Amino acid sequence: MPDTVNAYILIQTEVGKAASVAQEISELQGVTMAEDVTGPYDVIVRAEASSMDELGRMVVARVQGVAGITRTLTCPVVHI
Repeated sequence: MPDTVNAYILIQTEVGKAASVAQEISELQGVTMAEDVTGPYDVIVRAEASSMDELGRMVVARVQGVAGITRTLTCPVVHI
């Protein structure tokens, strides 16, 4: 998709919820990858949207609505 905005979304979850959060998020439209990981974040998501506004709406309306998430950090991909 031309002019697509891509981003990584770093997610902290409630204890023991990483796998279920990753599974549920992986089914959302616009999500191209969702994996549970170790470290300061529990799940890392790769997402794409048609614009920064659409990306923001996806994170707020869909991703943050998944049960078990305590915090998200969205990192848009830039091409320097």
